Amino acid sequence: MKRTVRASGNAAPLGPYSHGATDGQVLYTAGQTPVTSEGVVLDEESIAIQTEQALENITRILAEEGLTTDDILKTTVFMTDIDDFDEMNEVYSSFFKSEPPPRSAIEVSRLADDAAIEIEAKASHR
Repeated sequence: MKRTVRASGNAAPLGPYSHGATDGQVLYTAGQTPVTSEGVVLDEESIAIQTEQALENITRILAEEGLTTDDILKTTVFMTDIDDFDEMNEVYSSFFKSEPPPRSAIEVSRLADDAAIEIEAKASHR
């Protein structure tokens, strides 16, 4: 049975969606952009700072379910400029010290709030 997840510490969703949903086995997060807990979009910041904020948002969603980044099964990274990949990857790798999950990285023409990155994740409750 589906249950939605609201991460305390994350800004409220800007539309009709939740931070995440789980069936008790797998947690799916909504795509996370670089929005602070106060609702400030860090769209003018470097891709490194934007990546860190998006991953911190995912980390808080995981924590609501007692999970960590070690429980992530797969991520998808959407970027408005794939030339920023190396800088994104440097920050991204710091969140996955060992056994990083499979990942797709896709260049898109535009993201919500004019962010440069959006990341979604799927994690296992084990």
